[in-house]
Amino acid sequence: MSAMIYPVVVVSFSFIIVAGIMIIVIPKFKEIFLDFDVTLPGPTLLLMGVSDWFVIGMPPGWLICLLTPFIVMAVMKLIRSSQGGRFTSDFIGMKIPVFGNLLMKSSVSRFTRTLGTLIAAGVPILEALNITRDTAGNEVYSRAMQRVHDAIRQGDSFATPLRASNVVDGLVVNMIDVGEETGELDKMLLKIADNYEEEMDTAVEALVSLIEPIMVVVLGGIVGFIVVALFMPLVQLIQSVSG
Repeated sequence: MSAMIYPVVVVSFSFIIVAGIMIIVIPKFKEIFLDFDVTLPGPTLLLMGVSDWFVIGMPPGWLICLLTPFIVMAVMKLIRSSQGGRFTSDFIGMKIPVFGNLLMKSSVSRFTRTLGTLIAAGVPILEALNITRDTAGNEVYSRAMQRVHDAIRQGDSFATPLRASNVVDGLVVNMIDVGEETGELDKMLLKIADNYEEEMDTAVEALVSLIEPIMVVVLGGIVGFIVVALFMPLVQLIQSVSG
C-alpha cells in the first residue's frame, strides 16, 4: 500500500490536469475551429467528442470518472461482506499476474508470522490456528487454516492437510514438515515469514520501478495525442489563411 502512494498521487494530479484541459481548454479551441469552418481530422473530432462527454454528458464524464473509484470500492466492500464473496475475490486476486504473486507472499508471511509467534509464546496449536485463521486477512488461507485445524484435532500432522490445500509452495510445506519432526515448528514458521517478507519487498520494489516508466509513457501518450489533435486543424487553418 505504501508503494502505491506515489503512483496514485501522480495519476490523481494527471487526471485533474487532463480534466481541466477537457473542460476549459478544448471547448475554446472548438469555438475557434467552428468560427473558421475548418474541416477537422479524425483525432481532433475524437478529442472534441471526449471533451463534450466530459462537459455536457448525462451524467458529465468528469463526474463518472470521479465517482468510479468510490463505486468500485463500495461494490468490493459489498462483495466481501459475505464469506463466499471474500473467498471468490481473494481467489481471483491471487490469479492476477504480478499482483496475485504479491498477495500470495503477503498472506503466507502473515499467517506464518502470526502462527509462529503464537506457538513460540506457548499458545496451544489448535488455539493458535484458530487465531491465525481469524487474522489471516485472506479467505483462501483462512479456509486452509481451518482444514489444518480439523486435521490436527483428528491426529494428523500439520504438513499433510496444508499440502493438500495447495495454497503454498512445496518448500513451505517441507519446511513445516521438518519443523514438526524436529520440534521447532515455531522457528521454522518464523524463518518462512522472514524469507517471504524479503521476497515481497523485492517484488514490490521491482513493481514500483516498472510502474514509473509505464506511467510516463501513458501520460506522455495522452499529452502527445492532445497536442497533435489540436495542432492538426491549426495547421490547416494557417494554410487556409495564408492562401
